[in-house]
Amino acid sequence: MDTDQSRLGLEADRGLLSRTSTAERVAGVLRTRIAEGFFLPGGRLSEQDIGTALGVSRNTLRESFRLLTHERLLTHELNRGVFVRVPTVDDVRDIYRVRKLVECAAVRGITERPASFDRIAATVADGDAAAAGGRWQDLGTANIRFHSELVGLTGSERIVELMQGLTAELRLVFHVMADPRRFHERYLPRNHEILGPLAEGDGAGTEKLLGAYLDDAEAQLVEAYSERSAEAAGA
Repeated sequence: MDTDQSRLGLEADRGLLSRTSTAERVAGVLRTRIAEGFFLPGGRLSEQDIGTALGVSRNTLRESFRLLTHERLLTHELNRGVFVRVPTVDDVRDIYRVRKLVECAAVRGITERPASFDRIAATVADGDAAAAGGRWQDLGTANIRFHSELVGLTGSERIVELMQGLTAELRLVFHVMADPRRFHERYLPRNHEILGPLAEGDGAGTEKLLGAYLDDAEAQLVEAYSERSAEAAGA
């Protein structure tokens, strides 16, 4: 193909590139909102309301919905619309399988106090403040940021991006807990506990505490899903 044909072909794709870039930015906004608990599992997303609020076209919004559906955050139901996905118990197990692989690997090789330690400790302090004020959803957010900072120890942008997508799914899972305090409060002291070996550059000790932490969190969430299923069956 000659140069002129190549140029004309790329110019024809310019509009598509613009729409895709905008759709990705919109998807990023919605992904963040899902991670913050703004959109709840099972909730229907209104194209008109969201499109008007963000000032984007219906086609752009639909493309962003498609991207988030691929990420397992949304689901499209024929003749009904787009909904925030409700995770299953198998999703819980798979999410925690990935978390254990990524987070434990992130701390395993630590041999000295991380340069980002103060930032990691600040997320735990934010959790303390949220708990003191009875702001349990905020405590959940602080916990998620704590783990995101641990993942950041890998120094890998790709792994950090992977965790960002997983974080949004995780927030959907957390909404299964009818009482957020019941889930989040018990892990705050364990965040403090993890800071100890982390500050000393003890990667093996940090990994041991973190692995047990994630095992317990998974078990608790699986139990919560079982309770919800039993309640639904008895309704």
